[in-house]
Order: sequence, then structure tokens, then C-alpha cells
Amino acid sequence: MRTEIRHFDNPLTGVRNLGILAHVDAGKTTVTERILYVTGATYKRGEVHDGTTVTDFDSQERDRGITIFAAAVSCDWDGHRINVIDTPGHVDFADEVERSLRVLDGAIAVFDAVAGVEPQSESVWRQADRYGVPRIAFVNKLDRTGADLDLAVESIRARLHTVPLVVQLPIGQEEGFTGVVDLLRMRSLVWSDGCDTFEDRPVPEDLQDEARRRRRLLEEAVAELHPIALEEFCAQSTVSAQTLTAALRDLTLAGDALVVLCGSAYRNRGIEPLLDAAVAYLPSPLDVPAVRGTVDGSEQERAADPAAPFAALVFKVNATATGRLTYLRVYSGTISRGEAVLDVQARRTERVGRILRVQADRHAEVERAVAGDIVAVVGVKAARTGATLCAPGAPLILEPPTVADPVVSVAVEARRSIDTDRLVSALARLVEEDPSLRVRTDRETGQTVLSGMGELHLEVAAEKMRRAHGLDVSVGRPQVSYRETVSRGVSGMVYRHVKQDGGAGQFAHVVLDAQPLDAAELDGGGSGREVDFEFQSTVAGGRVPAEYVRAVEAGCRDALAEGPLGGNPVTGLRVTLTDGATHPKDSSEMAFRTAGRLALREALRACAMVLLEPVAEVTATVPEDAVGGVLGDLAARRGRITGSTARAGTAVITATVPLAELFGYASRLRSRTQGRGTFTSRATGYAPVPSGVLSAMPSR
Repeated sequence: MRTEIRHFDNPLTGVRNLGILAHVDAGKTTVTERILYVTGATYKRGEVHDGTTVTDFDSQERDRGITIFAAAVSCDWDGHRINVIDTPGHVDFADEVERSLRVLDGAIAVFDAVAGVEPQSESVWRQADRYGVPRIAFVNKLDRTGADLDLAVESIRARLHTVPLVVQLPIGQEEGFTGVVDLLRMRSLVWSDGCDTFEDRPVPEDLQDEARRRRRLLEEAVAELHPIALEEFCAQSTVSAQTLTAALRDLTLAGDALVVLCGSAYRNRGIEPLLDAAVAYLPSPLDVPAVRGTVDGSEQERAADPAAPFAALVFKVNATATGRLTYLRVYSGTISRGEAVLDVQARRTERVGRILRVQADRHAEVERAVAGDIVAVVGVKAARTGATLCAPGAPLILEPPTVADPVVSVAVEARRSIDTDRLVSALARLVEEDPSLRVRTDRETGQTVLSGMGELHLEVAAEKMRRAHGLDVSVGRPQVSYRETVSRGVSGMVYRHVKQDGGAGQFAHVVLDAQPLDAAELDGGGSGREVDFEFQSTVAGGRVPAEYVRAVEAGCRDALAEGPLGGNPVTGLRVTLTDGATHPKDSSEMAFRTAGRLALREALRACAMVLLEPVAEVTATVPEDAVGGVLGDLAARRGRITGSTARAGTAVITATVPLAELFGYASRLRSRTQGRGTFTSRATGYAPVPSGVLSAMPSR
């Protein structure tokens, strides 16, 4: 345990805000637990299977054995303050990962040494790419049967399209894994059974040749990417450990390479060098670009400086019966207990009652928080996730985390009519805590509909209402969220809106083109951010003033809420306003907004429309003798097989399957494989519903 005090010219140099990212069951929570144990933040090793972990403190997390809610903890290592967020690995809770990544400076990506890169590994990797979060990798579970560091690294290279730089060599294999060779210092680190610390030894004789070979490969790979390392390599035919360390840090911060370490978190092997690497290679708040925000439409920067005006982003809200905790990442300035802050979006001033240093479900009160801190505050009553809190005299709006659209819905109702009001209150609290949940009332049936990111997501929400709010609720069968899109558009759709009912009338004349977006435009031109709708105007000569053009766009966006096929949201559409006319007295923004909405509705009815359904990539791991039955079942579910590989007596099958066909698949897979099969899935987007299936669907 290294907790000695170090003095930095700037205290922020000694701060690390890190996330632990991985596919479900890769060992994220165990890695977090061992970090807390090794750094002395806890005095007993928590275990997921025993339900004794610090970060999986919720009763549902302990019952299910998975991380559901992102949990923040803090510890000290080598004079650095490390704030860690343990994120969920299940696809249904990807929005928790998204909100965490928005406020993190760096991340540790954890991979299973047997499975390598798994589906959700790719998803969280892309999420980190969107926010430009520097990462290092930890290949976990090297003590498992079938563990292979080289295969895991090759899967990282092939599937994540990065350059892995392996800085360790395992000592022993599978059950015989006892330690690692540090390829920078050319020393071995060995952990003995029952011992919590490692021994620093010379490299074992039988591994010296292999260690020298891998050190040479590391030097060559770094020299290809880093100019200073290349200069030294050319001059001396080698690269010193000091130069390698500096180059690895530069490459990590730039996102040009991925430092890879290995170990076994369950056996407490490899955690200390992982912490050393996190401190050495991952950024402090001073190493990341200054946060950007907007003020009155103009962009501004705020440096990570405690003396600058205060600015913080709300990334999590925990609303309980005893109070409301608002989790903040402080980007600039200082906030003290009792000070007032401005919620810019809500235009509301709030007062901070208490400031808490977070340790999962435990909290320690502090007097103030400064730039770089991740804390929770009490007293902020209305700020939602994604809100910016700042100094009242220096407003700034920071970019909020992206919230994905829900894909699965269920009807919920209280079993007792006297609990209806309590159900409304419980649902409001759920949505406040988790913005990826949506609540609406079905206009046709009058039912309350809860929508989320997957079947498990909704199961957890319903169970939370039962446990936390004492509500007896009934939940209907899950329904997926369909979309509609245009396959063949229309041009020159003319719509004239005229209304005269006494007094000032309404007049708006618009001409629209409605066309589908192509694949490149849907992908945001390669930016990674999906584009669902694009509006443009080619009206010349001022025939439609700019304020009316904006009103037409707003009306078109209103019309996207319900498509002509079944009232589903419309996506993948470009609308062009080509012409129009105004009236000197009766034209207004309201008239043109109404015209835009009604014109697009008529245009969509004239277009060739396609119904889209959500699809998921399924990865099923099954015994070899059950492959035929599993493939047949996937085909019956309209699955398209995309790959099949053999691995140590099992087969790994990947397929693209409509999400509507996956309800209840876990039970079906267990029955076909005598309980030996498992599967994971991740949403991959939308695909057209086949005409044969569409004709069999009930009318909506």
C-alpha cells in the first residue's frame, strides 16, 4: 500500500478521475474491490458471489450478481487521489456508462483473458471514443482454464482497431499463474498464495529470452509511433525505460496506442502495477483540454483552476425518501458549503447545503470541492442529470451526456386502485434518477407505459418500485419501439394553411421536399453521432423570412412524432423547404409551424414508408453438441447468423436478431443446452420489418 504524501506544484496533478469499463462478468467490480483493498480504502476483500462488495451495494445488484448502477469511490495511491467509477457491463445499462464517461478523464478497460473482446466491450469502447477518454487495458482472469494473453491482445487489435502495447509478460499459465514480468524495468513481480503483497525479483531464467524478445517488440512498436523514442532507437538501437514511460504516456493521452497489463483480480495479482500504470499514463484534470460551454450562443472555455468561476456538470441523481443526492463533476472553480449556485437550464438558483465525498453508499462530509473533484451535494432540489451548475455571476452551459432512445416498453399499473397516486410519484422518481427511462400514457388504452433500454432494465425498474416504494405493481408483456422511415420520397409538396375566425387570421404557404437520408448522413458524416432528421431551406429572395423558416422546421419536428404506418416516430428523413409565401397581416410563426407540421404529415402519407424494428447482436456460447438446436432456434426467431467459432469444447455463435424475438430467449437457450448455454446481446440499431412479418402484425 502506497499512501506516502507527495507534493505537486499544482495539487490537480495528483488527481485521477477514472472509470472501470468492461463487458458483463469480465471482472470490473472485482478489479474495483481489489483497488480499494490494495490502497487501504477497505480492510477486507469484497466478493461479488458473496454480495459483500463496496460498489455493488444495491440489493438487486447483490441478488443478481451484476453491476446495475454506476458507483463512485475514492482512494489514495503513491500520493495521488484516485476517484473511481465502477460502471455496469450489461447492455441494458449502457446509459449509466454514457453518463459516467462524460465526466471522466481516463478509464481502465477490463477484458476476460479467455473471451477477449466481447460485444459490450466494443460498445463501451465506442462510447469512450465519442468522449475522447484515454484508456489503458487490464487483461483479467489469467488464472482461468483457457486463458491466453496473446489471443486476448490480438482480439483487441482486430476488433477495437487500436495498437495494443503489452508491457508485461505472464509468469505461469492458468492455475499456475503467479505473477508478471515488468518489461520496462525487466524485473518480475511474484505473488504467493495467501500473501497480499508481491516480491520484486529478477526475471526467471526460463523466461529471460522471451522477456528480451517482447521488450524488443515493445521498443520497436513505440518507436514507430513516437518521434523521441524513434530518435533514441535509431541512435542507440534500444529505448530506455524512462523514454518508454514518457512515450507510453504521450501515446495514451493522444489515443494513439493502448497500454496493456495483465493479472487476476480475484487472486489479487497484478493490481499494484495496474495502479502504477493508471497514475503514470492516465491524465490528471490538467492534462485534458479545458471544458467548453456556451453562453448566449457563443462558446467559452473554463480551465481546471480552483480560482476560476465555478462550473460543474450533474451526471447522476439519487432521489430517496430521506433526501436527494446530486452527483457533480467540478470542472472549474470552488464550491463551499452554504453557497448559492445557478442551474442555468432551469434558470433557478439553488443553495448547496452539504458537500459529500462519496464512497459508494457511504459519504464523508467535506467543507468544499474544487476543480477536478467528483462529489455529491445535498440541498439542490431541482437539477436534473445533464444540468450545469455554475457561479450565478458567470453562467455557462456544458454539453450534457447523450441519452439514448428507449427500445422496449411495458404497461405498468398498481394492483390496488388506492396506490395509483403513489405509482405516479414512484415513476417520476425513477425517471428523475435514470433519464433513459420514459413514462407516457397510451392515448388509445389509457395505460401507463414505461419504456427503457431492455427487458432487464425494465425488470430492475419494476422491482425497485416494489422494494423501495412498497408498491404492488403489475407489468405487461414487453413491447419493442418501432420506427418508420422513408424509402422513396416526394418533391414539391404544396400546403397552404389559411384560418380566419374573426380578428387576426393565420396564413402560411409552404412547398416541401421529403427525401430519405443516405447511410453516410445517418452516421453523422463519420462523426459517430447518429442523425435522425435534417432540415434545410433553399428559399430565395426572402419569400419566407428566417424566423418563419425556423418555425417550419419546428413544425416538421412535431410531425416526426407519429408516422403514417402506425403512429411510430419517423427517422432518417431530410426535409427541404423550397418555396413559400406570406401574408402581410395574417402570417406568424405559429401559422408557419402549423403549416410545417401538416405539410410534412401529408408528404409522409404520399411517400413510400418502411417500418423499422430494433435489432440486436447476439453472442451465444453453447456446448458443441447443442449447436444444431441453437442455430435452428435462432433461425426461427428470424436471426441472421454472422459467425461461429469453436473454443475449448464450446461454440461461440454470433447472430443479428430482432429484439422482439429475444423476449424469453434466456429460458429457451437454457432448456436447449441443459443449462450450459449463455448469451449476451447489444442493440445495433434498426432494420426493416420483412413484408411477411409486417402483414402478420396486428394493426395499431
